[in-house]
Formats: sequence, C-alpha cells, structure tokens
Amino acid sequence: MAAAEAIARRAFVDGRIRTLSFAYLFAFAAYANVLGYRSAYPALSDRLALAHSLGRNDAVRLFYGKPYDLLSVGGYAAWRVGGVMAIFAAVWGLLAAVRALRAEEDAGRAELVLAGILARRSVYLSALAAIAAGALILWLATFLGFAIAGLPVGGSAYLALAILVTAPVFAGIGALASQLAPTRRIAIELSSAALLLSFLARVVADTSGQLEWLRWVTPLGWAEELRPFTGTRPAALLLPVATSALLLIAAGAIALRRDVGTGLLPAREDAPPNPRLLSSPTAQTLRSERGSLLAWLIGSGFFAFIIGVISTSISSAGLSGSVQRQLRQVTGVSIITPAGYIGFTFIFFVLVLSLFACAQLAAARNAELDQQLETLFALPVSRIRWLVGRLALAIAGAAAIGLAAGVLAWAGAATQNAGVSLAQMLEAGANCLPVALLFLGLGALAYAVLPRASSGIAYGLVIVAFVWQLFGSVLSVPKWALELTPFAHVGLIPAQAFRAGDAAVMLAIGLAAMLAAVWLFRARDLSGP
Repeated sequence: MAAAEAIARRAFVDGRIRTLSFAYLFAFAAYANVLGYRSAYPALSDRLALAHSLGRNDAVRLFYGKPYDLLSVGGYAAWRVGGVMAIFAAVWGLLAAVRALRAEEDAGRAELVLAGILARRSVYLSALAAIAAGALILWLATFLGFAIAGLPVGGSAYLALAILVTAPVFAGIGALASQLAPTRRIAIELSSAALLLSFLARVVADTSGQLEWLRWVTPLGWAEELRPFTGTRPAALLLPVATSALLLIAAGAIALRRDVGTGLLPAREDAPPNPRLLSSPTAQTLRSERGSLLAWLIGSGFFAFIIGVISTSISSAGLSGSVQRQLRQVTGVSIITPAGYIGFTFIFFVLVLSLFACAQLAAARNAELDQQLETLFALPVSRIRWLVGRLALAIAGAAAIGLAAGVLAWAGAATQNAGVSLAQMLEAGANCLPVALLFLGLGALAYAVLPRASSGIAYGLVIVAFVWQLFGSVLSVPKWALELTPFAHVGLIPAQAFRAGDAAVMLAIGLAAMLAAVWLFRARDLSGP
C-alpha cells in the first residue's frame, strides 16, 4: 500500500506544473468573467441587447456553445466560461492520462517500477489516483473562482462540476489511447483526434436546429446539458460517469495483459524503412515534429478563419459603453469595427506563436531526457548544428503559423465583405513574430543554462507577460510598468501601424539570446530527469 501511494504521489508531482497552470487559468476565468459581466452589463437593457445579439449569433456559438440565459450572471458564466473551459478540461484530462501512463513506459520507468513488488493493477490504479487528485484541484480552483466572485456556493459547485466533467471522460480516452498506441506521441494524436471530433459534433449541434440531438453524443455536449443556473439536469451526469468508467476499465484490462513498452497498434519501427527526412539532425527534427506543427497550423487557422467571419458582427454585439471604453484602454483601438476587432484578436495569435516557441523548446528538452542526444552526439554531429537547426525550425514553424492565420483570417473576413486586404492580414500574421522570437530566445537561453527548469521558465515568462498586458491598463499601473511586457509593444494591425522600432529591438534581443544559448549549450553536460 505504501509503495502504491508513493507511485501515486510521484505521478501527481510530475504533473504539478501543468495542473497548477490549468488551475490558475480556471480560477481566473471564473472570477474575471463574473465580475466583468456585472461591471459591463449592470442594467437589464444592456443584458437584453447582449442576449439579442450574441444569443442569435451562430459564429459566436462556435466558441462558447448555445446560451440558455444571458440575462443572469450565473447563466452568462455557464455559457461564457463553461463553453470554453470544458474544452480546456478535456485537454488537461487527456494530457494527464497520457503522461501518467504511456510517457512512463516510453521513458523506461514503468519497467523499473514493475520489476519491484507492485503489480500492474496497483500501478494503473496509482496513476488514476494521481489524475483524480489533479481533477479535484481543478474543480476546487474553478469553484473558488465563481464563489469568490459572488455566485451562490451551491451553483458555483455545480457549474464547476459541469465544466470539469469532461476531464475524466478524456482521461479515459487518453488512458485507452495509451494502451493502443505504441508511443506517447501517437497516443496524444489519437486522443486529440477524439477531442476534435467531439468539438465538431458540439459545433454542429449548437448551430443547427435539426441536429441538436448530436449534443447527446459528445462529452462537450453533456457538459452543456447539465444546464448550471439554467434549469439544472443532474441526471445528465450519468453519461460522463458511465463513459469514464467504461473507458478506464477497458484501458485497465488491456494494461494488465499487453507487454510493457508496446501497444495494440503496430509501432512505426515495424513498418518498412522510410529514409525520408533523415539526411540531417534538422531534417530528423522536422520529421518528428511535423505532426505537432500540422496540429498548430490547423488549430490556429481554423480559429483565424472564424474570427474573420464574425468580425463584421461585433459592431452589433450589444457591447456596452463601459466595455468599449475598457477595451479601448487596454488595446488603444475600437473593436466595434472589423479592422479593430481583428487587430485586437491577433494579440492572442501573438500569444499562440509564443506558446508554440515554448513547445518547441520543451520538445528539445524531451529529446535530451529520452537520451536521444547522447546517441546523436556520439556521431559526427556538433551540438551547435543541432541546436541551431532546432531554433531555425521553430522560427520557420512560427512564421508558417502566423502567415496561415493572417491568410485564413482574411479569407473569413472576405466572406463578409469586412474591408480588410490580404496584404494587411499578411502583415498582421508577420507582426506576431517579433514577440514569439523574443520568447524563443529567452527560453533557449534558459534551456542552455538551467535545462531542468527551462520549460517552466519559458511558459512562465509568456503567461506572466500576457496577463500583465491584459490587466495592467485596467489596473491603471504606470506607463513604464505596463511597457515591461513585450505584448505592449505590438501594433494591432490592421487597426494600427506596424511598430518597426519596437519589433527590431525585440528581434535583436531574441537573436542575441539565441546566439548566447548556442554558445553556452556547446559546453554544458547533458542532464537527465
């Protein structure tokens, strides 16, 4: 029993950064949206205007789902927070399951554990216990966010449960994928495909009156059908509870019988040799990261297209005068015009590209943890060449994502005659790069000096800088303090002009940091977990 508890604690500790990051996000989203709604829509007339515009806007439903009551604080929170955070809860669930199960086998730690006194059943249950503890922390953070913001305690608890109900379902999907897939990467790909199908089913159900029944076949739809603050349906909990149990039982049954380190699906090593993209370390990196890059491209492009489509509907979105003033204070543009709205939303694509840069550095660190670099550097391959290739691919990938977002945002806007040109949107996409390359350089420098903490440092810098940008202006902090974040130095194209001087400074700092990282990395020891 003590050994099983130790394994559960270790699995929980391994995922603590991810869990705490999600917990912060959930608590902040719950608290900020409740307070924001009360402040922005204090009068019934404001709320009626909001319900009349957004409640009937199918493009907005793509993001948040179907609204059932936009006249009350609880109903708004259930729609605005629940629709998006249920997706984030699903992402957390599948990542937690794959990390606790398949990643342990890929790293060889599962074999060492099973060589001791613990049976497979105990190890599997210990991993599930760690996931359950993480889900409980997320629920508590979400509940506290709503409750502290002033929603009723009982309703806050139920709404938090409705949001987090997708986590165990997708943890079950991730656990099953971990048994089917021969590697962690394939397990994540399978789980992500299931999440995408679930999201598409919810979108169709929420935007088509004749296909609303599809909401009952997707876990994201089940979260909606719990109806917190809008006529609760606790009986709908039976679906996610039963589905989670069946998936976890099926995954456990397979885990007890298959060989450690294998999956039911054939491994790529068993396929005929494919020498493509193996001519150099950089080509091999592209080969290993192309699936991830494709996912970033598709996800970013999809949301960019939707932003373009809805850009003309924002002028009639029922935004109160106070909301418009606050947003103008934060961004310096008016979002009730298509150009202003697109410029405002592209600050989030700056965030996306910065997170992509962090993900590429995390992949480099994982290659080191998996001892791939020891084998690679035993060959006539220099460390400088490897890291320069990694950074070059990260820059190229960020550029591709930014330009794809610009092109698809233009395409969506063109369907609505929004009046923005392709040249403007290409400039908006390229405008995302200076900040992303600045964080890429700083993260690379952290990787060269403090490899064990590099992922946390890279992601932490991006998140802190972005949150400071969003709320520094609202808090009326001094201008010099607000300008400490790189996001404050981005011109919101097409509503604003490109800030060439600021971009040049950020690119120079990022490039200098990358050069320093390459120089320092050539001499440091490779480190293990």
